[in-house]
Amino acid sequence: MLKNIVELSRQLISVPSVTSDVISLKKVIDLTSAALNEFKPQYFEKDNYPSTFFSNKSANKCKVILNAHLDVVAAKTNQFVPLEKDGKLFGRGAIDMKAAAAVQILIFKELAGKVKYPLGLQLVTDEETGGFYCTKYQVEKGVRADFVIAGEPTDFGVNNKAKGILWAKITTRGKAAHAAYPWNGENAITTIADVVNHIKKQFPVPQKESWVTTANIASIESSNKTFNKVPDDCTVSVDVRYIPEDADTVQAKLVDGLPKNTEYKILTKEPAQITDEKNEYVQTLQQSVKTITKKNSAVIVKHGGSDIRHYNAVGCAGVTFGPIGAGLHTDEEWVDIQSLQDYYEILKDFLLSIKA
Repeated sequence: MLKNIVELSRQLISVPSVTSDVISLKKVIDLTSAALNEFKPQYFEKDNYPSTFFSNKSANKCKVILNAHLDVVAAKTNQFVPLEKDGKLFGRGAIDMKAAAAVQILIFKELAGKVKYPLGLQLVTDEETGGFYCTKYQVEKGVRADFVIAGEPTDFGVNNKAKGILWAKITTRGKAAHAAYPWNGENAITTIADVVNHIKKQFPVPQKESWVTTANIASIESSNKTFNKVPDDCTVSVDVRYIPEDADTVQAKLVDGLPKNTEYKILTKEPAQITDEKNEYVQTLQQSVKTITKKNSAVIVKHGGSDIRHYNAVGCAGVTFGPIGAGLHTDEEWVDIQSLQDYYEILKDFLLSIKA
């Protein structure tokens, strides 16, 4: 089986399915549909982003759904030429998450006719930009599961929590004047410094990795492009990553106490991912990891989001769970080849442990 996993992984990596490349996204979806030619998928498309959903029972409501994204971030041309070296498979998407997708495809092929319950496989192409046009769109169309596994890289840890995202623009207003007469104006950039200090106070950067809400000042901009003018506007863009426990208070924490003559706009507030670690599926998955690897599987948290949040938003439980690897979004992205075989066996043991 490992030979088949590696071969399909190589085929997927070879397609430069960067999220902005519509032609390549459709090509990679077609490739996976060919690999699953004995099954008829539901085909979805929104804003040119294609996705598919396979079910062994022709049902949108499944007990378990395996979720995999086939889009990747931009890369150098040579990264779309897969390379095997020292027990690792290198290439864009190797760990994030085309090799895991290959495993999920092959495990679905093997078990779709064997398990007695509805089993789904969801293949999407826009996770790297938020999952709004694929996973979220399918959820809006009625796709559901008791439990979802997205094959994001976790080194066999079971990721049950991830931070939510809040993006905001905060603008200060001043009074324009000639720069030679600054007392006649009110400098909006000077005022934005007070906004930055407010954000730093509300969301201090931890000294080491911590499960706390954090904020990043992404940019500071003014319409003023000359030296000899007191600027009368300035805008700061803020990216807040909030833990599930802060979901109800994070917005107020950001905007309450801002300086006067300040306006703010919340651009997006994406929910955090959370599934109880005592969930029966989580515990069954942990047991399957131990059965196959002879090692305990920790329940872990992650600071970046995934498509699981779109399921959590409608009451469906889920985790991210993937093989061993590193270098996602870098020039040296790789997945451990032997871990792909283990990943296959873990998912097989887990799916066969689920009662109808």
